Amino acid sequence: MSEQTKITVGIILLTMPTIQYGGFFLLKILNGKTSIPFTDFQKTMFRAGHAHAGVLVMLAIIAQFLIDASNVSASITFFLRLGFTLSPVMISGGFFASAIGNGVVKPNALIKILYFGVALLAVVLIYLGVVLIKSA
Repeated sequence: MSEQTKITVGIILLTMPTIQYGGFFLLKILNGKTSIPFTDFQKTMFRAGHAHAGVLVMLAIIAQFLIDASNVSASITFFLRLGFTLSPVMISGGFFASAIGNGVVKPNALIKILYFGVALLAVVLIYLGVVLIKSA
């Protein structure tokens, strides 16, 4: 395992308590134990944001080891590590940010964060997949 992988995975692991807190907050919302009334749309977006955060953070951790095996240049390695680390934040953050406000029933302009995160994830997934296949 490279030093970069150790540092990146360590940073990713340190973000996981925020996902845990998000789950706690989501449970409070779904149980009606918040003073703020959320719409069904907001509850759905918060649920999606939380689920994507957990799954994509695990993917980001796994990707770090695959990046080590890819034998690409330092600049490409940096881009891949950054892309796999930022995309979960952007995707889940896009779900949350696009549903912020009182009585929101459709995504606001911040949904663009989600779309950019999805595009970034697609790029790093495809690039890493092609590189790994070529190196086999």
